[in-house]
Amino acid sequence: MPFTRILIGLVLSVLIGGAAYWRGSLTRSGWLGAIITGTLTFGFGGFAWGVVLVFFFISSSILSKYRHAHKQRMVGETFEKGGRRDLWQALANGGVGALLALAYGLNSQPMLILALFAGVMATVTADTWATELGVLSSRPPMLITTLQPTKPGTSGGISAIGLAASAAGAGAIGLVLMLCSGLELGMWNIWLVLAALIGGTIGSLTDSLLGATIQAMYRSPTGETERPTGRDGTANTLIRGWRWMNNDLVNLLSSLVGGAAALVVVLVIG
Repeated sequence: MPFTRILIGLVLSVLIGGAAYWRGSLTRSGWLGAIITGTLTFGFGGFAWGVVLVFFFISSSILSKYRHAHKQRMVGETFEKGGRRDLWQALANGGVGALLALAYGLNSQPMLILALFAGVMATVTADTWATELGVLSSRPPMLITTLQPTKPGTSGGISAIGLAASAAGAGAIGLVLMLCSGLELGMWNIWLVLAALIGGTIGSLTDSLLGATIQAMYRSPTGETERPTGRDGTANTLIRGWRWMNNDLVNLLSSLVGGAAALVVVLVIG
């Protein structure tokens, strides 16, 4: 058992999560989620895995704050949750990666699990970058199922800026993972970049497809929203999707698809 790494991961997670909580990027429960995912990822995955998780979290937090007031005016009450990530968001984005790190550390570090991790983290990063930057597009997004114009912030909406941001986020994860694993293990796996790029892009598009089809969407006095209730507790009317299929679950499922896609890329290359 890598007790030293687990302890280091715990300390770093507490400190980084605490700083994020203080800056308003995490709720208290989100801080707990960061501690859980960070400790497992760094403790069992190692340096490269931990850096990838930190890169995802910091880059996502920065983009979330970027032109936040402008984005809030554009999308209003559309998104289910605000810029502060809670426990379920932290687990939806980092939980699968943490479990993969646990499997990786307990099974002699097989490369196929590393490929899965690359695809999973590339997907959550690609989706976050696409959401935070795509909503700033000067042109209205198109619904992925019909390619018809829709409102900014609509689940399932895609745009040129969003797609570019998605690919950039996925590729960045692959590059960070390749560089850090090279420094840590002396193994410069260039295939990680391709696996992350393809897996993350496919996973992000899957997120959009699920958002446009089975994710629960409601009608509120201000328009379509992911929120089942208003801020005053009034129930909103379900207009499409499955009531239990919220944004966190969509993120989780799409990350699994992205991980599987990255694994297929590695198997084909290998």
